[in-house]
Amino acid sequence: MTTPARGEVYLCALDPAIGSEIRKTRPVLVVSPDELNEHWRSCLVAPMTTGSHPYPFRTSCTFDGTEGHVVVDQIRAVDTARLVRRLGRLSPSTMAQVLAVAREMFAE
Repeated sequence: MTTPARGEVYLCALDPAIGSEIRKTRPVLVVSPDELNEHWRSCLVAPMTTGSHPYPFRTSCTFDGTEGHVVVDQIRAVDTARLVRRLGRLSPSTMAQVLAVAREMFAE
């Protein structure tokens, strides 16, 4: 597998999950910086969903013609072995919105 890059969308096997964690094999957005992805066997991802309602820490997006959300409040580290296949890339403007929400979430 090639090294995942920030802004790319992958189909990812998220099971097993515990409690309210998002589960199943679903699209995820790579949010970790490329410098980290190049040197670490894991990457940070935010799940994507079509079945969510708007919340302050979720970013609306359109990917592959489908409306949905990037679930920034469920960012998690996954081993790159969980990444099944690359599906594409989010637009730079949507990626900027996702990163802005992440900054807001972790700000003091």
